[in-house]
Amino acid sequence: MSHQDVDVDVPATRKAFVPLENNPEVMTSLVRELGLSPAIQFHDVYSLTDPSLLAFLPRPALALLLVFPITETYEKYRVAEDASRADYQGSGNPEDVVWFKQTIRNACGLIGLLHSVSNGGARDHIVPDSDLDKLLKQAVPLTNPDERADLLYNSQALEAAHATAAAKGDTSAPDAEANVDLHFVAFVKDQDGDLWELDGRRKGPIKRGRLGPHEDVLSKKGQELGVQSFLKREEEAGGGEMRFSVIMLGPSLE
Repeated sequence: MSHQDVDVDVPATRKAFVPLENNPEVMTSLVRELGLSPAIQFHDVYSLTDPSLLAFLPRPALALLLVFPITETYEKYRVAEDASRADYQGSGNPEDVVWFKQTIRNACGLIGLLHSVSNGGARDHIVPDSDLDKLLKQAVPLTNPDERADLLYNSQALEAAHATAAAKGDTSAPDAEANVDLHFVAFVKDQDGDLWELDGRRKGPIKRGRLGPHEDVLSKKGQELGVQSFLKREEEAGGGEMRFSVIMLGPSLE
């Protein structure tokens, strides 16, 4: 299991969290601490293509978290795709997805988890009046991404839950000031069937296409529009296969 995060766009003067371990049990404990129902949890995805391994995963897949090393080709693509995009200003109940800008160093794991549980079908599993429920109710009406980012930055409940989870990994946690090169991107399907790529380092959420009623983020089309498209683009640009891991949010096995 490896630790991950990257802070290319977060000033060194901002506070830093201890990076989360890339571990479904750690991630599940964090979101449950915040207020996610025990009905869903994170699972390792050992293969995106092997039918026998995919068959073991409980469905529907409510979100996929892609964990990957930041590369020069990825940075060039990210900057180029964002160049023509305006900064996100979505807010309120008409908003398709809830998106958070990352302003805490070493917190892209946390941002990825929040994107996964705050959108689509997972949102129905947030315990009423929990810290997560209260955080979302405060965040959704805010019209400026910086205001939402400040809400996360100043949340004592979020910081405490993150610190507890970061100490639970299988390997010793790196220092909060450590430089680590792995990053999180979340893929979620909203209530209308649209597939979104959510990354706190982008200018906002990115709509990647439409899925049918019975297609989830791990389905053939869900992968083609989301995680496989991402990996194929990186492989072609970099001339080699990308090192990555995938974690799914779905029904609990307990």
